[in-house]
Amino acid sequence: MKAFKIPRKLKKKLKKGLWLYPSDEKTGGSLMASPARNKEDLEAYKSGELRNLLNDNRSKQERKEENSKLDKENYVSDQTLRKYIDDIIRKDLRTSSFHILREAKNSKKAVRAYFNFVNAYELFESGEESYGNICCLAIDHAKKLLR
Repeated sequence: MKAFKIPRKLKKKLKKGLWLYPSDEKTGGSLMASPARNKEDLEAYKSGELRNLLNDNRSKQERKEENSKLDKENYVSDQTLRKYIDDIIRKDLRTSSFHILREAKNSKKAVRAYFNFVNAYELFESGEESYGNICCLAIDHAKKLLR
């Protein structure tokens, strides 16, 4: 079987991204592609089917607006925080996540990660599914800031 050749600069560009096919209508998930290694994926890239997850085409203003939604001050009671965590975090990580976020709530360094969790959860609850991952990332970020 003969290996296919890609120009060096194009191959470097293709290796830098996370390439995805369009999302599935039924499940909403996307298949990952490797156009630098797979000929079929390269053809899909050339036809414009693939999108690069890391190359964000939003403007700086749009990113600032989205970040401001997550960063606004929003304190909730510990019972409400416990409910949020129970709803989105798996069982074996709930207690540690609650302690991390409660500590972040009282910390000057990590309070922004706490706000990110609360606001992302409320957006997730209102139907925006992509914010569920941001909740988990906010907990990891708070843990890192509290060290």
